[in-house]
This record gives sequence, C-alpha cells and structure tokens, in this order.
Amino acid sequence: MEIYKTHTVFANRIKLIPGVNSFVKELLLVVAGSLLIAVCARLTLYLPFSPVPITAQTFAVLVIGMSYGRIRAAITLIAYLAEGASGLPVFAGSHFGIAYLFGPTGGYLLGFVIAAYVLGAFAEKKFDRHFSLSFIAMVVGIAIIFFFGLGWMITLMNISLRQAFITGLLPFIPSAVVSIFSASVVLPLAWRFIRK
Repeated sequence: MEIYKTHTVFANRIKLIPGVNSFVKELLLVVAGSLLIAVCARLTLYLPFSPVPITAQTFAVLVIGMSYGRIRAAITLIAYLAEGASGLPVFAGSHFGIAYLFGPTGGYLLGFVIAAYVLGAFAEKKFDRHFSLSFIAMVVGIAIIFFFGLGWMITLMNISLRQAFITGLLPFIPSAVVSIFSASVVLPLAWRFIRK
C-alpha cells in the first residue's frame, strides 16, 4: 500500500513539471517504433542472387510513417539506425555496427528515414484517413526506399541499372505489395495505440 501511495505521489509530481509527461510519451513512442522495426528485421528471407534480404521492415516503416507524423517518424528511424550503429543487433539477420550501414543495404536503410518523413507528411495532410490516399502515399514511400536502395547498390557495387533491378527491386515487389495491404489493416490499431 505504501509503495502504491509513493508511486502515485511521484507520478503526480512529474505531471506538474512542464513538458516532462509529453517528453516521456514521445520517448516511449520512439522506443516502441524502433523495437517494431527491429522485430520486423528478424523476419528475414535471404536470396541466393541478391545481397539484400527480404524483410518485414518496410511494413514497419509504412505503419510508423503513416501513424507517427513526419518528425516523430524520422526521429524513430534515426534512433533505430543509431541503435544498430552502436552495436545492438537490430538490423536484418541480427547484424549491427557502422560498417553495416555502408554495406549493400545502406541505401535502403537511408531510404527508410526519408520515406518515414514523407509518409508522415502525407499523414499530416490527412492522407491516412482514406484508403485510396493512404495507398498512394505508401506506394510513394516504397518508391523512395527503392530509389535510395538501388542508387546505393549501383554506386557501391558498381553494377548496371539492369542488374540493380534484378537483384534489388523485382524480387521485392510481392513483399512490398503485402506490406502495403498489411499496413492498411494495422493502421487503425496504430492510431488507437498512439491516442492512448
């Protein structure tokens, strides 16, 4: 009983400090979002002909971007990359480290941040309230991810645009479609979580 009273008094005092309560909420949302991406990175399918694995991370980026807003979404993705760069095994295949960010998948990871920001901007324009508009926004988000991913592969691996399409785009189209429709289903649940 005493522990409960102490906790209640402490919680009430924190609420009296301007900005602390909202900061804690923002921090929790960022942490929850980065954990979602890390969990989705565990769902990995490696292809024998491509250095880039198929993961569920795109799904997480779509949900976070369309539900968090541009600033919070971008910060969440940056936090995720910082976690991996600092040594936490949050990247696909439990990889980690700064070197991974500069590997073949580096462009896709950069694309995650840009796509999350753009998707968040669409959401702030109420695109997330209509299925057709959210679908268009998510297609744009995925196009951004592929744009940076393919550009990075062409530059880093010194391969042709055709090779980049074969190894970095075509095998991922089915999973991208699944990600869009899955994110569309999950979005209402994400909004409820954020409102709470």
